[in-house]
Amino acid sequence: MADFQGYMILLVSWLIPTLLIRILFRKRNASHLPPSPLALPIIGHLHLLGPLPHQALHKLSNRYGPLLHIFLGSVPYVVASSPEMAKEFLKNHENSFSNRPHRAVMDYVTYGSQDFFNAPYGPYWKFIKKLCMSELHGGRTLDLLRPVRRDEINHLIKLLARKAKANEAVDIGAELIRLTNNVISRMAMRKRCSENEDKARDIKKMIRDIIELSAKFNVSDYFWFFKNLDLQGFKKRARYFTQRFDALIDMIIEEHQETRRKHKQRNPSGQEVKDLLDILLNISEDESSEIRLTRENIKAFILNIFGAGTDTSAITVEWALSELINNPNIMQKAVEEIDSIVGRDKLVDESDISNLHYLQAIVKETLRLHPTGPFIPRESSEDCEIGGYCIPAKTRLLVNVWAIGRDPTYWENPLEFRPGRFLAEEGSGNKSSIDVRGQHFHFLPFGSGRRSCPGTSLALQVVQTSLAAMLQCFEWNVNYDEANGKVDMEEGCGIALLKARPLVCFPVARLNPLPISL
Repeated sequence: MADFQGYMILLVSWLIPTLLIRILFRKRNASHLPPSPLALPIIGHLHLLGPLPHQALHKLSNRYGPLLHIFLGSVPYVVASSPEMAKEFLKNHENSFSNRPHRAVMDYVTYGSQDFFNAPYGPYWKFIKKLCMSELHGGRTLDLLRPVRRDEINHLIKLLARKAKANEAVDIGAELIRLTNNVISRMAMRKRCSENEDKARDIKKMIRDIIELSAKFNVSDYFWFFKNLDLQGFKKRARYFTQRFDALIDMIIEEHQETRRKHKQRNPSGQEVKDLLDILLNISEDESSEIRLTRENIKAFILNIFGAGTDTSAITVEWALSELINNPNIMQKAVEEIDSIVGRDKLVDESDISNLHYLQAIVKETLRLHPTGPFIPRESSEDCEIGGYCIPAKTRLLVNVWAIGRDPTYWENPLEFRPGRFLAEEGSGNKSSIDVRGQHFHFLPFGSGRRSCPGTSLALQVVQTSLAAMLQCFEWNVNYDEANGKVDMEEGCGIALLKARPLVCFPVARLNPLPISL
């Protein structure tokens, strides 16, 4: 009983001053802050988010306007839900919103934000950004590693062919994640995430565990009085995962370095570049480099590559195939384009994609309706004024990409899957000139500005080529949802925009023989 009374005294002694501070803050700033729904004590607006925050915030923006101010726990946020507001934050005030929000678990597993994704804007981040664009994701490196991507798509088509012959169902999302994991793993460190590559498979599992942990709601991130406490045990679990990841990736780095030493003995004039890890090691050993990468920088960057490049591409292809199954006329038009441009005697290749305009439009329309990251997160580094409102420093920003892609002001019949809207022949209202790289603020699947996704080119190559190969080689039979005769398109919970129900299909070979060597 005494313990309970003690806890109550502590709670009340915290609650009263917290509420007074909140009330004073709101009175002083309410006239200068964007509109805000009614908040509850302590939790703020957390109760309004529900399981799908992007949808909940879209509904709130329809009521309160395209710029909202909310508290998630004790953390202030602004939510931008229109192209105009997105442009204000991501272009006109980009200097004030160039940092990512701090999250305790991610900060820990990235060795104190020594990675690229979470690093604060500054000299190190600028160096890594330049490195990404010129070396790691540059055209020369992507061309060098093209055979890896082609080989993994061949593996996928062979697996689907076996399933088709046996009349077996396929969990499309699971197989696509296997494909993208293998692509990233082989491009990053020459190892395949398959059953006979224990180290690569274990690293894939460790990274998936870390990503899932970082996506969980952590009270330490949202309530200042829990900031230094580990009430949910997340830091303890992060420490466990990171130690295992360290041991595995250190072993792979040592193997790379030993191979490099042997190669240098045979060929003193230069280093052979075989994967992204070789490029990172070259920079870490270059004494003339603007910034010398540490072992922690390299490991954190490998974590970024896996985290950003695997599930996201797989999810996009799964959504695209689901939409095509629900729209057979669109699928037939895509297949006819592939047969016309590529033919039926060879497997579609990355070099063919530039001529497959309708396929590109399908991918764009998929990204409009189903962006893998429904939010663009930022944090203000200084006070600024936007839209006549005061945005204090340390306010977090969420640009609701999902809502912007459904804005009826910019998209005719926005809920309709209509790839033709991205093609010139549809008419004067077409969006044929719109690309995915953040120059058009009503279409931001990869973000915009200096912190946009540096792996856009790689993602598009994997998504477009794998989808084209699946359409070229197979027809897709499914058990439709009994309610409406369609593939279920309900969204699931998660940091990425997952399908609530995985897409399970029976592939049927449409070419005989398939244009691959089985």
